[in-house]
Parts: sequence; structure tokens; C-alpha cells
Amino acid sequence: MKYSYYPGCSLESTSVEYDISTREVFKAFDLTLEEIPDWNCCGASSAHSESYLLSLALPARDLAKAEDIESTVVAPCPSCYQNLKRVKEYVEKSIENRDRINKALEGTGLKVEGKVAVKHPLDILINELGLEKLAEKIKVPLEGLRVVTYYGCMIIRPDGSYTFDDMENPMTMDRITLTLGASVLPFTRKTRCCGGPVMVNNEETALRLSYDILKEAKEADAQAIIVACPLCHLSLDAKQPLIEKKYGDKVNLPIIYFTQLIGLALGIPEERLGFDKLIIDASGITAKYKPKKKKSNKKKTTAKAKSITTH
Repeated sequence: MKYSYYPGCSLESTSVEYDISTREVFKAFDLTLEEIPDWNCCGASSAHSESYLLSLALPARDLAKAEDIESTVVAPCPSCYQNLKRVKEYVEKSIENRDRINKALEGTGLKVEGKVAVKHPLDILINELGLEKLAEKIKVPLEGLRVVTYYGCMIIRPDGSYTFDDMENPMTMDRITLTLGASVLPFTRKTRCCGGPVMVNNEETALRLSYDILKEAKEADAQAIIVACPLCHLSLDAKQPLIEKKYGDKVNLPIIYFTQLIGLALGIPEERLGFDKLIIDASGITAKYKPKKKKSNKKKTTAKAKSITTH
């Protein structure tokens, strides 16, 4: 199966570990990711403050590029996923909408028709690959690992007609994590905002929101928090030392992308999953779940067999 891959800006910079682990996991299941050529920023959460039309035209150009490949678009970043999905549904809604967007694209030589689907990797792995096929590939069951799953506020927000998970109590990461053999602990803040969107203009609020998430996970006795969003990861991982200093609380909780967790259970070496990119060290987890080396079947040659006797 081939997909059009939209990494987005974060996956090629601050969250490169999400990019490389996604590519590795898809490769393990013979799912081909063909990167959209000459893709541009989707506008993230800032383009709409400048111009609503710009916020539509930026992801529309990426969709138009993907339509040339004629395969479903996969966008791991929740913000990118929502922006691309929003434009697809906007274009499909009416001819007037489509004409408006294509007028904005004049000069690029591109037109968008909304004919390709936009999906998140969680949607692909749960609803297209399936948990049974995932289970078949597991080489290192993550038994004994206790985690909480954190979805954030973007990935399943009610924007448009299609959501792949429950908006109040999403379970896709939970189901995947349980299939891998780990335990998923109760967590009331699984869809609360981490404060990432206001980190620049209201750091105090952002740090408080992230600390509340970290604190509950720690009190639940989790060994890691599993995430699917680059901004959430940045807030909880990169900002964790600052949060610990501000609140005088040693949290020390690794923040792991769900694709890294899958890769670990599949036996993919940790260096190919980007664990070395994490700010909060996860080596205590990766060391425990390394694939066992196969014992050699070669018989040891005895010293007697090695010796050559001459007469």
C-alpha cells in the first residue's frame, strides 16, 4: 500500500524522532510513504490570524501536489492533519469553495479537487492495518511497562465530518499500547491542552498546564507518557527540566511517541527510532525491551580437533 506522506515542518526539525520512527514502523508493515514533492508549511496555527484564505491556500497547495500521486495523505502532526483535512472538506462542500481556493492557487500551476483522503497514522494503523497484523509483528512484548496515553486537544477535535476516534475519550493509542503488551493507566487529562499554543505569549499558563499533565501521570505511577503530537512532545519533554525547576518537583518522565513505542515492540533498534533525540532519557525503558540475541548453533571446536598431529 502506498501513501502520500506529509511530514510538515516539525517532523523535519524539533520532532525528527517522530518522523524517523513513523517511517520505520510503516516500512515494517510494507506500507510505502512517498513524500509529497516540494511541500510547504500548512500554516499551522498562525496563518489564519493573517488571512483565512491564506490558511486554506497553504494546505490546498499540498493537497494538489498529493492528488498528482493519487494516494491517501498521511500527516502525523495533528495540526497538519487537521489543516489538510479541513481544506479537503471545504473544497468538497461546494463548487464555489473549490473555485475560490483554485483562484488563490493561480500562478502555481496547481488545482485542488479534494479527491484524496487525509488520514492520521493512528487511523491507518487501527482501521486499515488492524491490531491483528500489528500483533503478528511483535518481537518484544512490552510486558510490565506502565504508561499513560496523552492525545492533546488537536488530534480528534470536531473539525469537519470525519473523526477516527471518540472526541471525549479517544482510545486508538490505548488499544495499540495494550496490543504491544504494556499497561495503560487511568488518566483524566488525556485530551486536556498542554499549553503549547500559548507557550510564547503566556509561558506561565503553558508551564502550569504541562505540569498538571506530568504530575497526574507521575501520581498514577506511569513510567512514560505516550504522545502523538510534536507540540505536546515539546511542551512535556523539552520543557520538563524548566517545569521541574519552577515547581520544585522532580518528574523525570520520558515522553515517547506512539510510533517509537511500536518500533520498540517490533524489535527495531532504538537508534533507528530516534530515542537518542529525547530530552528526558528513556534508556531505562529501551534497555529492558531490547531484542534478545539469538544463540549461535555452531558447535565449539575442541582444542583436540584444532591440533594437527604429524608422524
